[in-house]
Amino acid sequence: MRFKINIALLSFFSFLMLRITLPYLAFDDHTAFLRIKQWVIDNSLWKTAFYIHVLSSMFCLIAGFTQFSNKILTRYPVWHRTMGQLYVGVILFLSGPSGLIMSIYANGGFISQLAFTSLSLLWLYFTFQGYYQIRKGNLSLHQQFIIRSYALTLSALTLRAWKWVIVLLLRPHPMDVYQWVAWLGWVPNLLIAEWYIRNSMKKSIALK
Repeated sequence: MRFKINIALLSFFSFLMLRITLPYLAFDDHTAFLRIKQWVIDNSLWKTAFYIHVLSSMFCLIAGFTQFSNKILTRYPVWHRTMGQLYVGVILFLSGPSGLIMSIYANGGFISQLAFTSLSLLWLYFTFQGYYQIRKGNLSLHQQFIIRSYALTLSALTLRAWKWVIVLLLRPHPMDVYQWVAWLGWVPNLLIAEWYIRNSMKKSIALK
């Protein structure tokens, strides 16, 4: 039941993300978020990174659905493995590097830039380790690193949720919002992931 609820919530928020992403397919420099990035819109490196990141990250979010279901793992191991390889490949070669480039130009100054750079580097590291550990046959570490990786993937959702709550309740200066959500979007996710990993390890030890 818990898994079905989680899937329903992820599906709902992924649908919202899809609605946010689709307008960018018009490649209009004044679409949504791009309206406040006019100061860097003529930078071809940033602009290319932006479109790569926005369009590829949507796949990462959806691909994650296939990685945490025991039913898929046991009944469709090839599907699990294929989607997992695509998830890793997209992050390591598309979403992660493009996010790292974008972090250098993040709104909110150094505080935001540091937050998004840290997020990008950790996302790349956790994802690579998830792949590396399964190649070595270490299933436990593979699972732990993929959980951390997906917790950071979900920052695409939690960042926007925090932004909505903060603006609704506090109505701060726009640049202050960016500095807050740059950290709130992923740090709590990672803390929850670590709690879950440690709790699962304790249960595993108790069952032995």
